[in-house]
Amino acid sequence: MNYYHGRGGQRGRRPGGHKPAFGPDQLTRVRFPKDDEILGVVTGLMGGSRMTVLCNDGKERMCRIPGKMKKRIWVKEGDAVAVRPWEVEGDKKADIAWRYMPLETAVLRKKGLLKV
Repeated sequence: MNYYHGRGGQRGRRPGGHKPAFGPDQLTRVRFPKDDEILGVVTGLMGGSRMTVLCNDGKERMCRIPGKMKKRIWVKEGDAVAVRPWEVEGDKKADIAWRYMPLETAVLRKKGLLKV
């Protein structure tokens, strides 16, 4: 059996991953909330990809990260997020649609969209 089993080919010789040069200190285009989305700030983490979010309309909702986004975004307490309320129990529950970076959050606050 080969010592380098599973590491052959060009992928085995690449150093690190090839990621674009985008960091938290670089600002690109800011995504504004769509018609059915509300901006809010994460107030607490509940575990199991659930968290409480204080929304712009003054309601506190229990939000979850949908399955297709679960491994892609990491949400911390104090992050600004766009949430999509559920059709049933829309005043209490919602899905996370987008997480904003700190510079994007500053832009949203400056434009008056994020009031919390």
